[in-house]
Amino acid sequence: MKGETINNLVLLSLVLFISVLFLVMIHQFLMPMLMAGIFSAMLSPFHRWLTGKIGGRTHIASLITIVGIIILILVPLSVLVGIVAAQAVTVGQSVTPFVQTFINEPSTLTEYLGRLPFYEQIMPYRDILIERAGQAVATVSSFLVNSLSSATKVTIQALFGTIIMLYVMFYFFSMGTVLLDRILYYLPLRDDDEQRLLKQFTSVTRATLKGTLIIGLMQGTICGLGFYFADIEGPVFWGTVMAVTSVIPAFGTAIIWVPAAILLALTAKWVGVIILVVICGLISGNLDNLIRPRLVGKDAEMHDLFILFGTLGGISMFGILGIIVGPIIAALFSTVWQIYGDSFKEYLPAVGNALAQLRTAPEPESKPESESEKEKE
Repeated sequence: MKGETINNLVLLSLVLFISVLFLVMIHQFLMPMLMAGIFSAMLSPFHRWLTGKIGGRTHIASLITIVGIIILILVPLSVLVGIVAAQAVTVGQSVTPFVQTFINEPSTLTEYLGRLPFYEQIMPYRDILIERAGQAVATVSSFLVNSLSSATKVTIQALFGTIIMLYVMFYFFSMGTVLLDRILYYLPLRDDDEQRLLKQFTSVTRATLKGTLIIGLMQGTICGLGFYFADIEGPVFWGTVMAVTSVIPAFGTAIIWVPAAILLALTAKWVGVIILVVICGLISGNLDNLIRPRLVGKDAEMHDLFILFGTLGGISMFGILGIIVGPIIAALFSTVWQIYGDSFKEYLPAVGNALAQLRTAPEPESKPESESEKEKE
């Protein structure tokens, strides 16, 4: 018995060591593999339908699905990225001289600020505004230089990661069920806990793709049109940026279009201000409330606070792909703690009575003023 225990400990240590070593070795490919798993799970119903239509030829169905992804998604996305990159450079080159004018000629800034109805309230902060404008110019210039110098490297990395993702997706489509069964077999969890984790992963992923991506695309398109009609340079670039910021709860596209409306007000372009308020504020702003419940439904059973920190943390750690990965990790975090609470509820202390006593605890009686004066004497 003792020898068997030692053998198991050695085996577990060896499995852990080799697994960590393997993950460290392939760490740069983990994100493409994760995205391949997410998109494969979402497209698996279509793949199963297509497999049935062509007589059960799984590999051919997988190949057709991959080719469809390339033609319908990746090619248009590549064109969009090219347009956005070109407009980003144009926007940076046009904004820099505009802000530089405020720095070199403070009277110009005073003239623009004088057109605002709250001019007297912000005038004491004029020097701070000029300083912040200078910092903005430096940031924009540095961003443009770094972006242009690293554009080739980023493009090669993205292309290589996409090829890896498509290659892995092909095998996930072909033998995804076998791999999933094997992964669940190695997890030392009860069947109901495994199904709970799998259901949460699938539902949140579906909700993220349907809600976040589709609504983000729609809001980015609408706000981009608003910028176009408001005669703001780089509408495709700004529309893409707002499609990304739309995933942030409570703020969303307002992070971009509100400052843009303020800049238009500074230059007395009130027609553009009205266009942005109507299109970006009213139409795009209410789009989320109207369409998200229909698209998402009950798939995402998470609080907005979890979605907010999951999205921001995901973007901080994984970049743009964190928009998808972040909420999924947040959902799994919540689910794991729920499973922990259900599994160990016999050992966890009850807090209901303690909270009830805390709410109903009598306040300490204050002594009469005469008694307190006597104690002091």
